[in-house]
Amino acid sequence: MGYILDPERIPAELEPFKGRLSPNFYEVRRKIIDFIKEDIIPAQPVYSQQHREEVQKVRNRQPLPGEDPQYATSEVWAVQQVPILMELRQKAKKRGLYNFFLPEVGKLSVLEYAPIAEIFGVFPLCNAAMNCSAPDTGNMEVLEQFGSPEQKKQWLEPLLEGTIRSAFAMTEPGVASSDATNISTRIRRDGNDYVINGQKWYITGACRPECKVFVLMGRMEGKQGGSLHSQHSMILVPRDSPGVTIVRPCAVFGHVHDHAEIVLDDVRVPASNMLLGEGRGFEIAQGRLGPGRIHHCMRTIGTAEQALDSIIHRAHNRTAFGKVLANQATIRQVVAEARLDITKSRLLCYLAAVQADEYGFKAAKSYVAMTKVDAPRMCLKIIDEAIQVHGAHGVSQDCKLSDLYTHIRTLRVADGPDIVHLNTISKEELKKKTSVMGAMVSGTNKNIEKFGKFKHVVANTQARL
Repeated sequence: MGYILDPERIPAELEPFKGRLSPNFYEVRRKIIDFIKEDIIPAQPVYSQQHREEVQKVRNRQPLPGEDPQYATSEVWAVQQVPILMELRQKAKKRGLYNFFLPEVGKLSVLEYAPIAEIFGVFPLCNAAMNCSAPDTGNMEVLEQFGSPEQKKQWLEPLLEGTIRSAFAMTEPGVASSDATNISTRIRRDGNDYVINGQKWYITGACRPECKVFVLMGRMEGKQGGSLHSQHSMILVPRDSPGVTIVRPCAVFGHVHDHAEIVLDDVRVPASNMLLGEGRGFEIAQGRLGPGRIHHCMRTIGTAEQALDSIIHRAHNRTAFGKVLANQATIRQVVAEARLDITKSRLLCYLAAVQADEYGFKAAKSYVAMTKVDAPRMCLKIIDEAIQVHGAHGVSQDCKLSDLYTHIRTLRVADGPDIVHLNTISKEELKKKTSVMGAMVSGTNKNIEKFGKFKHVVANTQARL
């Protein structure tokens, strides 16, 4: 993975697209690599220590009303924006890298952003230092594109400054939220306010003390007629609004994370908190989720490179059955298969990025769906092989592979489970009409017509998939 921090090298898979890479891409990539080498890597131990100190401060924390006391002292309530992170953000600003996700800062195409995001997948502290962390990036883009001047002043400016954080409140425990038309949190107009009632869960970042506002998706009362996609809205809900209860942090594979379960009881917010307008939630979601999905995939490819590097390190430093592991045929096959899989996945991700650059995320949705399914699958396979190569050490607290596995496995349901994206891909394929080539390859049994034994059969076409 030497190219990751080598400003003179780019991934080989990027070579076919070199004509699409601007001089700015190479300059920006060099600046980020310098930032990582000179500031991020030396700061990582300091960040870990300062975060541990913040965790200790919440060990005697008392639960708030309505909160499950079982999780009251979990580390998810600890401050994330420790002093070293704030110092790194100032350094990122001086280098012109702060709020890098904004097009006017990085000035990169989607394709050019892809190999940069791979670097973020390896160095998440760099991602945070440059204020490029989800879900804030998506929420800031929503506010930038759809927010009113007042909303931007109140929420976008402090988010851009990094003094607060936000959450995206969409998923619900009582309905199949992968079909977002099921979202059932109720939003009712009452004079100059909206009143909100509902329950959300796995709302990433909502437990953090820095989180001050939710971008919430809900169903408008009185909007039952018309298209299913015109019944939902997005609205800004301050975290400290009366009626908002963080019930508990949700766990991933038994480990508690800062994904909150939230109950909203008659939460009242000003009508001016509505984003874009009533019934326009899906319009906003389309613009928000497309870029986020492909960014997940880009960072995932960087994680896959980390897993492969761990295999190579172990192979050179472990002996079994009379041979260094690097000389075992089975280990060599694992390494070769991993490189094949990463190469194919990276090319698919770049293809999706090019389609998004050329035609926009909506038109490129099938390609984005392909990489959204493929990248986490590929990465999980390599991490799993890495665990096998490491043996018991691979699942121990001394090794990071188990953390990588749980994180990447979660991505297969984040922004929609695989089956949703596979359905998107298949629908695009099935829009194609039958072709001469298809009919020729499929073939026909002429004896069916010749003997006429099935003339009485009437096909049942009433059922729907």
